[in-house]
Amino acid sequence: MAIVNIYEAKTRLSSLVDLAATGEDVVIGRNGKPIARITSLAPPKRSIRFGVLKGRVNIAADFDAPLPGAADAPSGRR
Repeated sequence: MAIVNIYEAKTRLSSLVDLAATGEDVVIGRNGKPIARITSLAPPKRSIRFGVLKGRVNIAADFDAPLPGAADAPSGRR
């Protein structure tokens, strides 16, 4: 973790941001006390694309039909 004073941070902001983008936190201090931190952000979540599989997935007509022998089998619940 790099620690720089505020004056140095003003003059080197671009390089400090590049350093933070690589994953290293940069702490900015004033009078020897930390006051701020530059850190990288998490990558944005991918957007959901609805309908991408439309026409590619086939569901059988008897998909939700009872299974053979399911009516007389115990459910296992108490």
